[in-house]
Amino acid sequence: MQTQIGQTTLELVRGDITGQDVDAIVNAANQSLLGGGGVDGAIHRAAGPDLLAECRAVGGCETGDAKITGGYQLKARYVIHTVGPIYFIHLGNAPRLLGSAYRRSLEVAAAHNLTSVAFPSISTGAYGYPVRKAALVALGAVIDFLSKQPHRLTLVQFVLFDDKTLAAYEAALRELVEA
Repeated sequence: MQTQIGQTTLELVRGDITGQDVDAIVNAANQSLLGGGGVDGAIHRAAGPDLLAECRAVGGCETGDAKITGGYQLKARYVIHTVGPIYFIHLGNAPRLLGSAYRRSLEVAAAHNLTSVAFPSISTGAYGYPVRKAALVALGAVIDFLSKQPHRLTLVQFVLFDDKTLAAYEAALRELVEA
């Protein structure tokens, strides 16, 4: 499923984010940036040991912020690492922090003049954010950024790991576009 936001195609696809041929993929990282499970572990494994070495030098990342590194053995030239909220810990601030993670990732992409970025579903795995709620926040933040901020982005993808997550994002996108 896709829609056009200004000059940018916003696309939802089912797949493996580590294989995307875009300028940058976004890593749903933990605060250390030193790898973990889920998307984070898959990206670190696919990128190779140089990614971990660069992440050590970066010095971590706060929840809702984003940092950029090289992509190393990935097709993507860069990895934008962002830390989403842990849903049950950040409960009251979870939507604000999740929206910030997406916005900051796009701000970093724009600052580096990137034209294509692929996102996973941030915070919906081990961090426990309900997928439907996360999809509305994520897509809302991305649409808002693409509509209002200066950028060169021509493609923003959400690369979703399973059919259930893809369906939740498709429903959220339909709801947001119709609103």
